[in-house]
Amino acid sequence: MGMSRVSYQHQLDRLADDVLYMSEVVLDRLRLALAALEQKDDSTARRVIDGDDEINEQYLELESDCIDLLALQQPVASDLRFIAASFKIITDLERIADLAVNLAEYSLAADTDALPEVDVQAIGTTVTEMVEDAMVAYADEDAELCYELADRDDTVDAQCESASETIVRDLLGREEAPETIDLEAQLADISRLLLTVRDLERIGDHAVNIASRSLYMIQNDADLLY
Repeated sequence: MGMSRVSYQHQLDRLADDVLYMSEVVLDRLRLALAALEQKDDSTARRVIDGDDEINEQYLELESDCIDLLALQQPVASDLRFIAASFKIITDLERIADLAVNLAEYSLAADTDALPEVDVQAIGTTVTEMVEDAMVAYADEDAELCYELADRDDTVDAQCESASETIVRDLLGREEAPETIDLEAQLADISRLLLTVRDLERIGDHAVNIASRSLYMIQNDADLLY
């Protein structure tokens, strides 16, 4: 026998709360990873890396909750969309957490100070706000915000492209005598900086995924889904 409708609604509400809680933990890790990068702070970086297991466990628990909710009772269409969207959103959150771990690892490995003038923190702030807003769109069922996030991602993509070009141009334009620089260390740092920009761009993409799943949930509209 299926559970009562009231109890089912309670479980749906709890799923929404748990997804939002997971997003808060992930956002906290992302902010810490950006701080570790900015301050070259090894202990903060390690906190992010060591905390990844906790997020993976949350993900698996929520995945199991979604499967249970689908199996326990034939959900009406709107509930079905909510559960399916939540299921996809926790996958994006888990990937954002993995990218935060990458950023923390780059900060541990960073070697030289003479890196190109690229404002990684500005891009980091933008994509963090995008993830925050994507979760607000999910929680508040705000369709307009979903579309706005897709537009904002175009700006982030342009920022990231410009940053990558700056990094490569800087590398090609250096005039130091080769014997005075540790070329290998410098190339490793440049490569890490390019990866940092790429990973921040991916975080923006995951924010758009969350917005597109939310829009589908709110309006049964697959407009932003790729």
